[in-house]
Amino acid sequence: MRQKITNFYRDDENHWTALLAWGHSQPTRHDPPWQSRPRVETDEGPAANIGRILECSKCDETEQIHN
Repeated sequence: MRQKITNFYRDDENHWTALLAWGHSQPTRHDPPWQSRPRVETDEGPAANIGRILECSKCDETEQIHN
C-alpha cells in the first residue's frame, strides 16, 4: 500500500528511517553496492523527501489479514 512520508528519524544503527502516514516506518538505508539511495546520504536529503510516496509492506500485510 502506498503511504506518504511524514518525517524521518535515525534508527539504532544511525540509518535514516522514514515515518509513514499510518504510523509505520521504513528504513531508507544507503548501503552500496546493494542499495544506492543518495537522497539519504546527507542530513538535508531526508527533509527534501517528506511528502514522497513509498510502498508500505506492513500496510499490505495488515490489509491481507483483514480481507
